[in-house]
Amino acid sequence: MHAIAPARRRRTAFAVLAAVVALGGAACGQLGPEPASKGAKSSASSKGAKENAKDKKAAEPFAGLSGPEIANRAARATKAATSLTLDITMKSADGPTKGFMAISTKGDCKGTLSVGSDGTVELIKTGNTAYMRFDEAFLREQSKGEPAAEADAVIKTLKGRWMRTDVSDPEAKDSLELCDLDSVLSELEANDNAARRAGETTVNGQKALKLTESDGEATYTLYVATEGEPYLLKVEQVGGEEPGTMTFSAYNKPVAAKKPAAKDILDLDKLGEQ
Repeated sequence: MHAIAPARRRRTAFAVLAAVVALGGAACGQLGPEPASKGAKSSASSKGAKENAKDKKAAEPFAGLSGPEIANRAARATKAATSLTLDITMKSADGPTKGFMAISTKGDCKGTLSVGSDGTVELIKTGNTAYMRFDEAFLREQSKGEPAAEADAVIKTLKGRWMRTDVSDPEAKDSLELCDLDSVLSELEANDNAARRAGETTVNGQKALKLTESDGEATYTLYVATEGEPYLLKVEQVGGEEPGTMTFSAYNKPVAAKKPAAKDILDLDKLGEQ
């Protein structure tokens, strides 16, 4: 087992996480049609009733906008953010996946990822350098099939240490995709869609409007902030192959991505020369 071996699993795990990000695009592009009008009201309806209905409609979030227009407005606002955090929980073929990433448009990021029972990966990227650290459970999973002595030696070397690597390293490129905010949000491009309003709610104390649709066995729901910028607050998939939830928060807040202490860093380039 080589010290860089965990990169193979990192690529798989981060690809799964990126697939959840695509939920935003799936939901924006596939949301079902706006409910059809049930026909004109009876001509006997009073003028007062009509005015009350008009006032009620004007008071609802995004008054005068259709579901598709709201979805596209949320996509544009979210893509314009300078930073945000993603809190992800989902089920996949690799098992339950959880992740938390803070990302900025500068490319800095900091977060954690765990897949099934394989353990946890921590990631920091600042400038052109990335640092990754794996817990013992992850390293043990990676060492399966290796001679016990060799596995123990590698685990002893890596446990508790940050592996330093240049962001241009092919082994790290895929793992760092989630540090590119533009790439993460690329699926949220404003496209033609037929989003449907599904009522109002709150997400972590913020007022939100729900947009929803069913596609086969999956039901998608987008939660859009109704106060301040119309940011996307949450994307949820129920049913389907990879159900899960992705929550967006901490918009435009600084990302605390700092270089780890020198004593805790393991330089992979130097290790490979040994």
